[in-house]
Amino acid sequence: MIKRTLVGFLALVGLMASVSLQAHHSLAGVYDMKAEKELSGTLKSIKFVNPHGTMTVTVKSADGTPVDWILSMGSATGLAQRGVGPTGANALRFGDPVKVKFIPAVNGSPLGFLKTITYADGHVVVVSAGGPND
Repeated sequence: MIKRTLVGFLALVGLMASVSLQAHHSLAGVYDMKAEKELSGTLKSIKFVNPHGTMTVTVKSADGTPVDWILSMGSATGLAQRGVGPTGANALRFGDPVKVKFIPAVNGSPLGFLKTITYADGHVVVVSAGGPND
């Protein structure tokens, strides 16, 4: 009886953990998965951290005022596998001009989930496919 209860308990804990991880990684709760935006601006800051890095791009609005867009990225490890980091061929540095494609926030705030980065020389790096569990 104790063995059966323990197995049932462990199965329940495993199920709860997998649901929790799925909820943590779901983009659909924050981002409009049916939309995509593209903006050009200047790299203000970047953080290569796990589990998700962030990039802030300053973009001029229609009236000329600067707006900081905060874009969530993949993990530092995942970015490094794509060659994106503080050094190397795809290095990102403060002040760099960039064009970004991203999934925008549902609520319209200047927030998004990064899909691609186009560098000043025109080469493009795909950061995420933009799937619902990226």
